[in-house]
Amino acid sequence: MEWVETTAKTVEAAKEAALDRLGVAADEAEFEVLDEPRPGLFGRTRGEGRVRARVKPAQVRPKQERRRRTSKGSKSSGGSSPAKSKAKQDDATVDEAAPAAAPESSTDDAPKPARNRSRGGQHNDRSSNSQEKKKMSNEEREPSPVSPQEVGDAAVTFMDGLVEAFGSTGTSGLEVDGTELDVQVDGEGLGLLVGPGGRTLNAIQDLARVSAQRRLGDHETRLRIDVAGYRARRSEALQRFAADVAGSVRESGSARALEPMNSADRKVIHDALNDEDGVESRSEGDDPNRRIVVMPA
Repeated sequence: MEWVETTAKTVEAAKEAALDRLGVAADEAEFEVLDEPRPGLFGRTRGEGRVRARVKPAQVRPKQERRRRTSKGSKSSGGSSPAKSKAKQDDATVDEAAPAAAPESSTDDAPKPARNRSRGGQHNDRSSNSQEKKKMSNEEREPSPVSPQEVGDAAVTFMDGLVEAFGSTGTSGLEVDGTELDVQVDGEGLGLLVGPGGRTLNAIQDLARVSAQRRLGDHETRLRIDVAGYRARRSEALQRFAADVAGSVRESGSARALEPMNSADRKVIHDALNDEDGVESRSEGDDPNRRIVVMPA
């Protein structure tokens, strides 16, 4: 992440100013003290406190592949592993949300031709049948049996129960915009529901989706959970960071590779760079080391 530098009468005040610029809490930032006030005559201090700070990069837990047990005599399907499929789905979400970004240069995201090692082209036949069934299911899928409001109310009930189970106090609010559902949880002592780098919050969001969407048979809404305004603050900090990077790339005329980020943070960066003139972006590498490269347009 990009470092920001602030000065104030004291080191603590400089740190607070840096947190305001980053838009995060103290446990979500890392600091480096550059200067400290020095004692002078008659109890006065000389100089100012100067620090630099940045948002702690979000770390993604490495995904572990599990071998699927096969019965005697059965053969491996030769398909891609679940971990790789999940990584590709995450990055597809980022790229779809950033239509102005440059095409991916990494060959890992490009579709690979299916290997046909069976006799008579049976593998290709199964692949074609699977794609045809998927196409038909998308076109002939019945409307969701519940309304977005019902799904959102179920998510609010889930989050209220979770807050109580954590021993915290808070209330959940719901905003419905078509099929977009945003549940905001506000209160006190909610840090445990966020966790380092928001990892606990991401897990809670997945649980809420299972509870509110899959249990009710919904497949149309998009549910987002935010606790104590964490996502909003982090998004604002990443947007400011993206604007600074865009200015640096325009001025230097050279591409710049950012530190690895998770898919949610990459989406925010891509979206912010779409609004910047003279630059474009793409993602490179594989999770957890996948990163954004910002280039002159």
